[in-house]
Amino acid sequence: MPEIQLRNVTIRNCRNLNLNIKNGEYFVVVGETGAGKTTLLNMIAGVEAYTGSVLIDDVNVNPLPPFKRGVGYLFQELALFPHLSVMANIGFGLKAQGYSKKVMAKKISFLLELMQIRHLAERYPHQISGGEKKRVALARSLAPSPKTLLLDEPTSGLDPRTATHLSTELHDILKKMGVTTVHVTHDLKEAEKISDRIAFMVNGSIEKVATPAAFFFDPANTTVAEFIGMPNILECRQTRPLAAGLVEVVSDDLKIILPCNCRRIRKIAIPPDAVDVFDTKPSEPLVNPFEGTVEKIDRHNATVKVQVSIGKNRLTSELPANAFMNMSIAKGTKVYGAIRMNRLHHIE
Repeated sequence: MPEIQLRNVTIRNCRNLNLNIKNGEYFVVVGETGAGKTTLLNMIAGVEAYTGSVLIDDVNVNPLPPFKRGVGYLFQELALFPHLSVMANIGFGLKAQGYSKKVMAKKISFLLELMQIRHLAERYPHQISGGEKKRVALARSLAPSPKTLLLDEPTSGLDPRTATHLSTELHDILKKMGVTTVHVTHDLKEAEKISDRIAFMVNGSIEKVATPAAFFFDPANTTVAEFIGMPNILECRQTRPLAAGLVEVVSDDLKIILPCNCRRIRKIAIPPDAVDVFDTKPSEPLVNPFEGTVEKIDRHNATVKVQVSIGKNRLTSELPANAFMNMSIAKGTKVYGAIRMNRLHHIE
């Protein structure tokens, strides 16, 4: 489980990058398209020339070609060989590196089982789904037993449900294997769920590195704050443990349930896009419901921010513009809402 260090690394728009990724860490790099995320992976892998130093386990790997760095790389394009079966694709790198047939068979069998694709072993890439192709490509990346794995947008192109399931599964598998992982994504929600720490990149620079909670409670600057949506920060007066790893917190006129095995929560952070607002009372019971009055409406290109007062509390909700247009919401109107439990962050 190596530690990765970048020291004053520069390539094209990425300049003087300094970064430490810990042993066994699931490290997620997030940012918009063109921020430099893939370039960062390419520097670690050694597939592009750069200045500065990349160290893996305190060893300067600058002189080493990619295949000697002990780094696996899952490219966004996947690049599965169309003329090879799933089993042959997984074993391609092993064969090229001169592994014996016995060792290859054992490794391939293990990875087919690990990635739950044994039933696909004899199929070809055109015969399997996008999610299955991702699993095959990941198995191929893991076949040489790398200590470090680089993942470039591993869930891109998948439907939201499949993407969520695959990213969670990747995290669990790689943490269990003890692989130091650098995972690139443009999706902050994905980063929140799976990362030990997040690095936020803008225009080739790393603006902030922090745990998911720290991102929301302590943005480094306005650029970070705008990217995460200026979360609602609430002080919690009471914490009541519930069953099955849930707690209920009280913040003035709001009672909010969130997943946590703790006895005391001081603050919670609620992303605006985790606050749902409706102009009529929903017929179905909701988790963390509230009623309030609209105080302010800010229209943007694709979204609308609605500030709602709930007694002494104020919550900002971020709605898709088309959803807002289909509701009768104006300043002073009564609205109903709910806070999504799976997007909450807290400080104990």
